[in-house]
Amino acid sequence: MQTVKEINPQYVTNQSGKKTAVLLPIAEFEQIMEDLDDLAKIAERRDEQTISQTDLIAELKSDGLI
Repeated sequence: MQTVKEINPQYVTNQSGKKTAVLLPIAEFEQIMEDLDDLAKIAERRDEQTISQTDLIAELKSDGLI
């Protein structure tokens, strides 16, 4: 996830100098969108039941996945 310091926006201003839009390199925009998607998924799954790593490994082994 990027920090604000890693983002290099350029601003579009109106005639009075008020910022009206932001320009970002495509790679930075895509990274921000990916980060937002990740955060949305985390929020959606916040209330899901969790299992321990030991139980997960045992389950994966019993399913033949590892």
